[in-house]
Amino acid sequence: MVIKLEQDDPRRVIHSFKVGLALVLISILQHIRPTFYAFGDNILWAVLTVALVLEFSVGATLGKGLNRILATWLAGALGVGTRSIANLCGQKGEAVLTTIFVFVIAGSVTFMRFSPRLKARYDYGFIIFILTFCMVSLSDDKERAMLKLAQERLLTIIIGSFVAVIVCICICPVWIGQDLHNQIAANMEKIAHFFEGFSDEYLKKSENTEVVHDRSFLHRYKSVLSSKSSEETMAVLARWEPRHGGFRFRHPWKQYLKIGNLIRLCAYNIEVLIACLPHSDQVSLNYEVGNKIKESCTIISSECGKTLKEASLMVKHMTMSSMHNSHVANAKNAIQTIKSILRTNPWEGVDYDEIIQVSTLASLLIDVVNCIQNICEAVDELASLAKFQPSQLLHHRGTVVQPVDDSVHVIAIIETPPILELRNEN
Repeated sequence: MVIKLEQDDPRRVIHSFKVGLALVLISILQHIRPTFYAFGDNILWAVLTVALVLEFSVGATLGKGLNRILATWLAGALGVGTRSIANLCGQKGEAVLTTIFVFVIAGSVTFMRFSPRLKARYDYGFIIFILTFCMVSLSDDKERAMLKLAQERLLTIIIGSFVAVIVCICICPVWIGQDLHNQIAANMEKIAHFFEGFSDEYLKKSENTEVVHDRSFLHRYKSVLSSKSSEETMAVLARWEPRHGGFRFRHPWKQYLKIGNLIRLCAYNIEVLIACLPHSDQVSLNYEVGNKIKESCTIISSECGKTLKEASLMVKHMTMSSMHNSHVANAKNAIQTIKSILRTNPWEGVDYDEIIQVSTLASLLIDVVNCIQNICEAVDELASLAKFQPSQLLHHRGTVVQPVDDSVHVIAIIETPPILELRNEN
């Protein structure tokens, strides 16, 4: 089991090392710095802070560290203030006012935790605030002793958070924003792999098609269906991270969630598409009408795969490109071809089962193409918001001519050699 955990993500071993190192640094500071002796047992709060704050990623560590520091400071200040007010009312009045303050403030903060937006980013801070406020308000220490204790604990918490953040950033940092970025690109690639194999696997493109024993790529898209919660968590934590690599301040992390939702919608359409086809190892459209639209369905499947691969490369390499637009246009033209065939009323003497299957297949493919077009538009919007760099190489350029009428479609593709080859020839 330990070996499997290490193989799944080797960074887990490094994280375990970082936690141990941070705790060792705190213990070393306690022994070599005489100043720390003045803290007494409060130095344990630094150890506790490191154990609680140091998370797997930089974003999670920064978020927890800042939440803990700010919540401790605000709760301590508010607790001291409310206790000073309660002391003015005598012994009996102090108990009553303290109880009222604890009830109102703790209840209000707890109610704020129900806000999805606040809970996503500040839930840990709310918990620390409630605990610290209650500890300060209900303490039996005198006011001066309590102030000194609060200052020492706040300072040790700041030291612990600082050590945790430094260790997390300086030693093999794990950027959760980079993980989200890679996951979105990988999910698009999984859907692309499905569409590339869809025609051979389900439409039986040709009888001479080689048998592919490894069909796992046809089922990888299923992992996309359950990726929503992880993407939302990563997007929240990524907002805490400083600028790194190609990720700037105020990077459009919400746009990644939009793309992820569209990818999942496409995966759900795939689930419905497979469910509507007959269950067998290979499904072929042997019906009369099915054979007429088989070629167009194959084109749609191929172009959808190419479109998503281009979009995935755009996100992965953070470059701007318009190559996917030609593939979307080709898929739309194939959709128009299917519509033209179905408008010619080919249903005379056709079995109802064939009518239902072909109509359902055509309708689902239209939904898939529309969904993929929305994904491309969202990726283009991300490229604009994140200021992706223009692609340096132009491998080919395609021009798509709109159909002349409902039955004739002309697609002109002009192939040009790469720019680097042109430079070498000159």
